[in-house]
Amino acid sequence: MPKRSLWPALTLSLTVLSIVLCLLIFPQEALRAAVRGVAIWWDVLFPALFPFFVISEMLLGFGIVHFFGTVLDPMMRPVFRIPGIGGFVMAMGFASGYPVGARLTAQLFEQRLVTREEGERLVAFTTSSDPIFLIGAVAVGFFHDASLAPVLAAAHYGAAMLVGLLMRYHGRGRSAHGSAEAAAAPGAEPLTAQPQGAPDAPPVRPRGSIWLRGLRAMHAARLLDGRPLGVLVAQAIRQSLGLIFVVGGLVVFFSVVLEVLTAAGAMRALFYGIRTLLMTTGLPDALSQAVVSGLFEVTLGAKAAGAADAAPAVGKVAIAAFVLSWAGLSVHAQVMSLLSQTNLRYAPFAVARLAHGLLAAALVLALWRPMRGAGAALSVFLPKEAVSTPYTGWLPWVIPTGAAVFAAALAALLLLYIGRALLKMMYEKVGGTR
Repeated sequence: MPKRSLWPALTLSLTVLSIVLCLLIFPQEALRAAVRGVAIWWDVLFPALFPFFVISEMLLGFGIVHFFGTVLDPMMRPVFRIPGIGGFVMAMGFASGYPVGARLTAQLFEQRLVTREEGERLVAFTTSSDPIFLIGAVAVGFFHDASLAPVLAAAHYGAAMLVGLLMRYHGRGRSAHGSAEAAAAPGAEPLTAQPQGAPDAPPVRPRGSIWLRGLRAMHAARLLDGRPLGVLVAQAIRQSLGLIFVVGGLVVFFSVVLEVLTAAGAMRALFYGIRTLLMTTGLPDALSQAVVSGLFEVTLGAKAAGAADAAPAVGKVAIAAFVLSWAGLSVHAQVMSLLSQTNLRYAPFAVARLAHGLLAAALVLALWRPMRGAGAALSVFLPKEAVSTPYTGWLPWVIPTGAAVFAAALAALLLLYIGRALLKMMYEKVGGTR
């Protein structure tokens, strides 16, 4: 073993031994935290994530991902410097929440549809909370106020887009290397290589309607996959079950670790540091529990933010936005387990999560006054019992929230189509002047 790997391994071993010792000293606290983590996984994460895991696997098998990659390529490349197929990952990541964006990015990398730098840019800003969790669990369930949803959504997803724009500079000058390799997948006509020495040059495109080329790419990918429908569904369910159990295990693990470390007094220094930082930024120190819990697990942090009665509403929502965007070490561990199957690096993702959290909190403070009154309209689409009672499950709000998300998705698709047409004209004009 090299000398440089001795100290990290020794530190990790001592940390694990310390956690085991805390489990032996505080067994009741550990059991209570484990039960709470299982309840969160079963009530919130399983119904929210499992269907999207299965659907994303089936969409890859049917080649629909390649269709979106062809259609969205003229928009995604100049804006985010990723192939158009990243538009599908962005839509699925925003709609289904973490860690779907990381899973799809890893699959695209394995299929050589994105390079390493492109994959790191993609997973950095597509790892976000899903709207159902943000609206139903956080705004309605934890804060008991559906009018907070527009502020939370605007801050969370707006900050994600800003992170995507910032990440376009990641790996600049190295994206040209291996771009031909990433474009070698069947049916990836719009993902052809860029000319060497010109990493920002527009990709070479075949002639014809972009919609027709997308259908051809989808058909070619489906022929290459070749799995019958029954086999595809069975494998999608099997793989999704394995992933959802990994997600649940990580949630339970970090819930237990946070509880036993708190009981052992090991979190006092972290609490003191967070409390001092909050006081310097003008936020009440009563939110320190929410920040510390959110550093480990997003659901625990968001719930603690909603339960901080001594703090003003704007501060609680800002901390909740930070927690949702940082996503917690539980989600980080899930993303690391997915990226470990590739050579995509974790460090850019961690930096992007921190930037996302800070930007989201800042946007809440900036948008609080102009958007606070507009959020009351959302209460019309939610049952009265969901607004006035604590969160007890996902059925009371999933149907009306799903209808609102579907309407917003249609509007977003229309805006994407208009923006794609405008960017295509600008892109071709710039390319013609070179």
